Amino acid sequence: MYFDAEWEHVFLRLRFGPAYDVLRAPGLDGHRLRLYRLALHLSLVAGPLRLLDGDFPEPGPMRGIAEYNLERALECVAG
Repeated sequence: MYFDAEWEHVFLRLRFGPAYDVLRAPGLDGHRLRLYRLALHLSLVAGPLRLLDGDFPEPGPMRGIAEYNLERALECVAG
């Protein structure tokens, strides 16, 4: 499946954190990066919450993932 370069770079930034800087590509659209970052974080809120809706064992870490990504999503909208 093919995605936009901006979508791929949002994932790379999430995956590699501080090491992402060596992968940064010039010319990426900042608006698309922000949109895809928001979409990624919202997805990482919804997925864990769906799992927690059932009998997921040890719900604490999954709740933590949802809460962390909710905070990141709110940052995307606020700033």
